[in-house]
Amino acid sequence: MTTNPPTGRRRAWRLAAALTGAALAAAGCGAQTAPVRAAGTGPSPEVRTSGATPGGSPTPAGTAAAPAPWADPATGTGPGYLAPGSDPTVLPADLLIADKKNNRLVVVDPAGRVRWEFPRPGDLAAGQEFRIPDDAFFSPDGRQIIATEEDYFTIRVIDIATHRIVYQYGTPGHPGAGPGQLNNPDDAMLLKDGSILSPDIKNCRILLIPPGGTAPATVFGRTGTCRHAPPATFGSPNGAFPIADGNVLVTEINGSWVSEMTLSGQVLWSTRVPGVAYPSDTNEVSADRYLTVDYSAAGQVVEFNRAGQVLWRYTGTGAGRLDHPSLALPLPNGDVVVNDDYNHRVVVIDPRTSAIVWQYGRTGVPGAGPGYLNNPDGMDLVPPYALSPTHPLGG
Repeated sequence: MTTNPPTGRRRAWRLAAALTGAALAAAGCGAQTAPVRAAGTGPSPEVRTSGATPGGSPTPAGTAAAPAPWADPATGTGPGYLAPGSDPTVLPADLLIADKKNNRLVVVDPAGRVRWEFPRPGDLAAGQEFRIPDDAFFSPDGRQIIATEEDYFTIRVIDIATHRIVYQYGTPGHPGAGPGQLNNPDDAMLLKDGSILSPDIKNCRILLIPPGGTAPATVFGRTGTCRHAPPATFGSPNGAFPIADGNVLVTEINGSWVSEMTLSGQVLWSTRVPGVAYPSDTNEVSADRYLTVDYSAAGQVVEFNRAGQVLWRYTGTGAGRLDHPSLALPLPNGDVVVNDDYNHRVVVIDPRTSAIVWQYGRTGVPGAGPGYLNNPDGMDLVPPYALSPTHPLGG
């Protein structure tokens, strides 16, 4: 199940995991600092608490968290809804989830309470729709969320405080390759200068869209040519994430390729991820350590280096089995948070024990009520732990 489980994994460019609870509260994250568990702890490889299975019904969890400044104050108290055995202290901050088939974004705190949701009744203007969001990330200043509606061919930017869509790129419901058109955009990121970086999967290209733009300023790849030969062509790219050195990490579905590329188009290295059929959303853990998932029925989480060597692999069995996971992000304490799409849950995995130590969503049961999700396909931690603000391109 695991290969060389890593210890002491950290992102040097993230805030230290040793931040005090007071400092986190002042930053508006509202979560306790997560303790680092010793290797080998936990009673079983899949379930952290004896007799509590992550597949059980959601149950209240009472850990309180300081509210984010934009959260609804009424949501910060009362029961949370986590799977039995979940440990709220493993998350350093609230978690943004793109709840795809519920057509919504939600921010869930470590105790399993929904703190913010979009769209609420009245949030959308006349004629606006918000459909099947598959990924969502915070802007560098933490004031906005960028969401891709991949199967609706649209990118939206949402102001968090006002609950309003403030920018749109793409023609909703209509794929295309011309100016202002997309064909399955994925993982759009807001950069610190206001530009948008987004893979355009079925057009086999990566776009850099200027602030407020109606057409891309730069196009990497060639529409209709879907093979690995970056930067000239890309094989169905589904991720282009900023990394610590100021470049981007590109994932290509065709051939299971991952490459580091500058925004001038220079490719520094490429490698194939061993044993992964459908790589998704590769991102950086630390220097020469990268994290990807296998978006397959027999889902995996894999950490590897640029030489293509596997450093850790999670496959999971029983209650820990993953079904089409789409994104994994490293946490400051060494754990990994994973979208487990077809199991309708988001989980935190401890690589040292291969245990699921936190879960929101009921395994295999879609729903929209408290403690339920329906095909969650994207996520980001609330700042200061969010992905974009912690990178030179975004922060």
